[in-house]
Amino acid sequence: MITTIPLLAFKLFFEPLPLDGYWPLLILPLVAVIAVVYKVIKLEDLSGLPSEAAWLSVQILGFMGLAAAVLWGVTVLA
Repeated sequence: MITTIPLLAFKLFFEPLPLDGYWPLLILPLVAVIAVVYKVIKLEDLSGLPSEAAWLSVQILGFMGLAAAVLWGVTVLA
């Protein structure tokens, strides 16, 4: 008996979800929430939370952009 979950996961490699419209913009609140939660856990004094979370958000987005550029370059060169 074949279950549908592995078939769905396998199908997404051949037909990826479309990333048009507003979908790429949803990464911004996701990154912001991750940065705030991480900094709330790590900081002892929460007075610097907004600036620390903003800097961490910029770092996350920068490294994600760098990783996307490297992966795009690998696919173009291959």
